[in-house]
Amino acid sequence: MTEVLVAMLWSVFEVLIVFTGAQVVRVVSLGRWRSERWSSNDARTWSAAGALSFRHEGQRVVTTNGLVFVGLLFYGLLAVLAVALAGLVSA
Repeated sequence: MTEVLVAMLWSVFEVLIVFTGAQVVRVVSLGRWRSERWSSNDARTWSAAGALSFRHEGQRVVTTNGLVFVGLLFYGLLAVLAVALAGLVSA
């Protein structure tokens, strides 16, 4: 039972990270880049194995692995910023 609960929580966490990565890519690139669509196999068709992004029809597409990387980077930077801000406030 515990394994099922952990798998479900990890799935929710992964969706949150991918969604955050997609929004960060959209905002930072000002709409010039796009994220891979959930229901497509664009990454398998158009990118090299293990690629974080690829070009398709003149537009940069960030794969799901790239979105996980961007999402984790965003939350990591957010945590560092929160710790730094807490240090400034407590000083």
